[in-house]
Parts: sequence; C-alpha cells; structure tokens
Amino acid sequence: MSDLVAIVYPSEAKAEEVRQRLLKLQKEYLITISDAVIAVKTDQGSIKLNQLVNTTAMGAVTGSFWGLLIGVLFLNPILGVAVGAASGALGGALSDVGIDDAFMKSLSASLQPGNAALFVLIKHMTADKVIKEIKDAGGVVLKTSLDETKEKALRDALASTVERPAA
Repeated sequence: MSDLVAIVYPSEAKAEEVRQRLLKLQKEYLITISDAVIAVKTDQGSIKLNQLVNTTAMGAVTGSFWGLLIGVLFLNPILGVAVGAASGALGGALSDVGIDDAFMKSLSASLQPGNAALFVLIKHMTADKVIKEIKDAGGVVLKTSLDETKEKALRDALASTVERPAA
C-alpha cells in the first residue's frame, strides 16, 4: 500500500529542490516513489500542476512510433505518424496515473499565492534516513496518510527549521 505526503513550501523552486532530493534518494534505494507532483498557486489564484511524467507527450511519442510502423506496413508512413501522434497524445492526456489531479487542486486551494505543495506517493521508504535528508528544507505538512509515529516524526523534523510558508 502506498502513502501520500503533501508538504507546503514557500516557492516552487524549494519544492522542486526537495523533489530532486527524493529522486536522488530513490536511486539510493531509500525510497520508492510512485508519483511526485508540485502544485503551485499562481498570483491569479489558479493551481498549476508540475507533473513528474507528462503523459500527453509520452503518449504522442509512443503513438508516433506505432503510427510510423503501421504506416510503413501500409505504404504511408507520414500519415501513420500523424495519426499515431494525435491518437497517442489524446490517450496520454486522458490517462491519469498516480495522484488524482482534482484531489491535488482542491487541497492546494488553501495555499497562499506563490506557495507550492509537493505531493509524493510513496510505495516504500526508510523513514529515518529520508526525513534526515529533507528536514533542512523546512516546509509544513499539509496532509499525509502515514501512521501516527511517522507523521509526528516528519512534522517535528520539518518544524525544526526556521523557514515556513503560510498554509
């Protein structure tokens, strides 16, 4: 079972820095991440999601490949690439993997303009080592599905830093 953690940071740059740290920890096998999304509240009040994987672009690339292959078989590769890219992009845009976009947008509505929330879907982690690596970045826990002891350890570690955004 996966755990969801959402932490608020004062800027998108700070949230991206922490996401990169977590991805580095994943390479060291200290954490396994299913999804990591940064939600930013703009000055106009809208929520922008910075996904880890762009499913539209990935779908277009995959669709182009298969369209080219099928187009070569039917002696019209250019038409095959165009149709494959369009259908792949549409399929990618309609598929949603990981954390639900509507959930992230509704949870991020309480943010102050300019603040960013890092949403991480965690399959497995070595909690003490991961918390040690990200605690100096600060942040405020917005929501978590961790058990009470891990959640308290995370909240205490992040609260020990000076820089905290308003949630």
